[in-house]
Amino acid sequence: MPNSTLTLAQMLIARRSLTPGDDGCQKIIMHRLAGLGFRSESMNSGEVENLWMRKGAEGPLVCFAGHTDVVPTGPVAQWDSDPFTPVVRDGFLYGRGAADMKSSLAAFVTAIEEFVELHPDHKGSIALLITSDEEGPAVDGTVKVVEALQARGETVDYCIVGEPTCTDRLGDTIKNGRRGSLSGDLTIRGIQGHIAYPHLAKNPIHLAAPAMVELAKTVWDNGNEYFPATTWHISNIRGGTGATNVIPGEISLLFNFRFSTASTPDSLRARVHEILDRHGLDYDLVWELSGKPYLTPRGILADALSAAIREVTGIEPELSTTGGTSDGRFIADICPQVVEFGPRNATIHKINESVEVADIERLARIYRLTLENLLL
Repeated sequence: MPNSTLTLAQMLIARRSLTPGDDGCQKIIMHRLAGLGFRSESMNSGEVENLWMRKGAEGPLVCFAGHTDVVPTGPVAQWDSDPFTPVVRDGFLYGRGAADMKSSLAAFVTAIEEFVELHPDHKGSIALLITSDEEGPAVDGTVKVVEALQARGETVDYCIVGEPTCTDRLGDTIKNGRRGSLSGDLTIRGIQGHIAYPHLAKNPIHLAAPAMVELAKTVWDNGNEYFPATTWHISNIRGGTGATNVIPGEISLLFNFRFSTASTPDSLRARVHEILDRHGLDYDLVWELSGKPYLTPRGILADALSAAIREVTGIEPELSTTGGTSDGRFIADICPQVVEFGPRNATIHKINESVEVADIERLARIYRLTLENLLL
């Protein structure tokens, strides 16, 4: 299917699907695959459009997951061409979402089309899980579909998320997990007073400093084969009245853990509270868990995808868990093997976002070969 993936990617990029908008992208995908026997379910929530499509009723079930929403363009005048008018220039396709992740969506579709055409009697089932809420709060998107599937006892055997994972060339990196994200909003109370009469006040900055040093120096875990050690960092500190002669009555800090599967949210919370309590602080602490870690060790899915990458690109992909969170964290609740693989991520969220045209068709071939490795 020469250039069919490029054509579809251009159609999707032309849709102004700014979070949480979909702007018809999912309808394009739905109509494209309807003739192959896919059943489509819209699982919309609030302003978010979610799509679950499945062909077949038997296992194993291979799911492709992704998002149609894109981040804002930034100053349009700084783009070399309109971000929602896809342009091929010097071997690259330019447009918002070209790399993150409309080229992957197009490659999903054409890979499935070619696989079904070549192997109409394949075993198992194929599904797509598409949302318009990955770049936003991610509370009405993939997580809602996962909850609906859980409620009716539906599970997935293998899932490929089409996030842009590669660094220097297509095929160099598969994400086989992501760290969790746990944030804290900490308020430490003292007693406000005149700075010339410190005995009548209690400086919360001075009181908090030893605890903050201990938190910063604490080894939370040592990671494992796939994850680096868990990290803790302060991102914001607020305190004081703006005057130089007033001891503040309280300070507020925002901090964040990026944690591996070697720790749990409960263990991290408990250790923070132990340190704060031991230092005798008067405090309030509000926690927010925005993402659990997940990990897919080497196994059937990673091996099938790696073999397809080697066949198409000639290189051996690295398994990596670096980067921020992704919707894989939700899918892992119903799928034991989740990996992420897509084009290079060098231009994602940037002005003049782009993807190499040759990589678009190679990506579709990798997805199709992975289906063959799993369902034949």
